[in-house]
Amino acid sequence: MNYRHIFHAGNPADVMKHAVLALILDHLRAKPAPFCVLDTHAGIGCYDLLSEPAQKTLEYEDGIGRLFGAPPSHPSLAPYLGAVEGLNPDGQLRWYPGSPRIARAALREQDRLVLSELHPDDARTLKAEFAGDRNVAVHQSDAYLALKAHLPPREKRGLVLIDPPFEQPDEFTRLAEGLAAAHRRWPTGVYALWYPIKERAAVWRFQDAVEKTGIPKILIAELTWHPEDTHLRLNGSGLLIVNPPWTLDDRLRELLPALHDALPTTGGGSAVSWLTPER
Repeated sequence: MNYRHIFHAGNPADVMKHAVLALILDHLRAKPAPFCVLDTHAGIGCYDLLSEPAQKTLEYEDGIGRLFGAPPSHPSLAPYLGAVEGLNPDGQLRWYPGSPRIARAALREQDRLVLSELHPDDARTLKAEFAGDRNVAVHQSDAYLALKAHLPPREKRGLVLIDPPFEQPDEFTRLAEGLAAAHRRWPTGVYALWYPIKERAAVWRFQDAVEKTGIPKILIAELTWHPEDTHLRLNGSGLLIVNPPWTLDDRLRELLPALHDALPTTGGGSAVSWLTPER
């Protein structure tokens, strides 16, 4: 409840997460049938990079600041950069779209976005951000209760983004258990679970716990920008994707190295692999 994403908005972890999110949504748009997006840790939706907190850390300068206004380093970045540019039509980078705004930019008239945010101040800000938008519903609720309340969606297709702040020491465990419970309710949905890469052993334990659930068709995508020689900093981030759209793995194998080359790095790299194959 103390976490404030404004200090980190637009940083390399956001760039990786939101680029992949926008790509998944682009795949969902390829079919005319409606889809639903559930964002369990929605935040405030849009972030002012000229605000005092963002200027205090300037983390966005090593993230979206390296990509905005430049030719895309890979065509698969187009959906993501289009969402960012849509908030900054004058060509000056000020506003950064959180995952709710990334998702909203991809919605068509028949699609729906459900946002869950526990922090009362952030939930109020989020409701104001989408006031009057009939395609968006905002709920002040716990993320894992939202999985029970809103799944399966009536559209029967769509995406669930689970993106915790990792304030709690047991967050990896809660994430694995939350996915297992949600998958039982809606086994055909696409799930994207974001996680930080600090201590590699913790990531391995998390992936092992998810593998033991027996859920099939799980893709792992990771981008690291520092060597993993210390767990005292954020070395990178990953997405665990259940039921990834067809060919997403191939597109990510091209996109993530291009992102690594475009961002300022001291090491690291990218990796895309299957945790569990399709049955």
